[in-house]
Amino acid sequence: MKKITKAVFPVAGLGSRFLPATKAQPKEMLPIVDKPLIQYAVEEAVEAGITEMIFITGRNKRAIEDHFDKAYELESELEAAGKVKLLETIRNVIPKHINCVYVRQAEPLGLGHAVLLAKPLVGDEPFAVLLADDFMDAAPGHKNVMAQMTALYEREGKSLLAVQDVPRPETRQYGIVSGSPYGERTELLSGIVEKPSPEEAPSTLAVVGRYVLTPAIFERLENIGTGAGGEIQLTDAISALLQQEQILAYRYEGQRFDCGSKLGYLKAAVAMGFKHKEVGSGFAQFLQEFTSQHDLTQAAQPKGPATVTPLKPAAGNQPASAATTDQQPAVARSVM
Repeated sequence: MKKITKAVFPVAGLGSRFLPATKAQPKEMLPIVDKPLIQYAVEEAVEAGITEMIFITGRNKRAIEDHFDKAYELESELEAAGKVKLLETIRNVIPKHINCVYVRQAEPLGLGHAVLLAKPLVGDEPFAVLLADDFMDAAPGHKNVMAQMTALYEREGKSLLAVQDVPRPETRQYGIVSGSPYGERTELLSGIVEKPSPEEAPSTLAVVGRYVLTPAIFERLENIGTGAGGEIQLTDAISALLQQEQILAYRYEGQRFDCGSKLGYLKAAVAMGFKHKEVGSGFAQFLQEFTSQHDLTQAAQPKGPATVTPLKPAAGNQPASAATTDQQPAVARSVM
């Protein structure tokens, strides 16, 4: 079975939910403690054995390219100042054997369109898709989510979708799958629908931002036309692909934070801050002090009809543990 060596990162979105923070920087560059979201996703792919990173970019995304490029002036300054540890950190943002490629998505035509733009680079190989908005924290004692999925692909040879159970009222926010038990933590797909109403959702198994796909998906993407929102939907192409091959839904080991939302982003920052070797203990002490000194039921509430369940202090106040080009043919390569 072919190994997964290529990953696609659709990063052309506007990040409007985080304005004004994303007015002049990509949402994928928002930091979780001391690394941007996109770096966590790339590190996940690297740890899964992937060596070619394909970024589908848009306007105002140059910072992503710069982040994974050499920073000679910065490195020289750090070296001259004797800041060896920081210099090593900067040089290891991405390993030297990793190849970064950038393709411009000139029009915002949807996730499916972004994946389709990677076709000339992926060729006739299976590949991964990672959405940086979906921040994945591996379960203790387990490989990261993409490493789990690539290992499963090597055993089964089938396209894979990462899924998780969501509350039924939230099905309208996701692609929802239906299927039957297949193996440990897997289901054999029988259908997939994009953002169904809670009443029409076939299940509460939601697709989240990790995929392993066979190259057959490209033909489906080329032929499906536009779907919801006037965009080319990856969900529609996967539904069409079901007529040709078996696809598995995989209940991954780990925790997902929806960093496309402010609340999910804050949760990820807290979780990673708690684990961070440099600041974790100090941050845990702060959380303990904060929860003991504040009535969390008095947290600010959103205006209007939306409601949020107030937080409660934990028991005993303990904290919970290169150049860019337009459209399909032309790409820019950067070998680090």
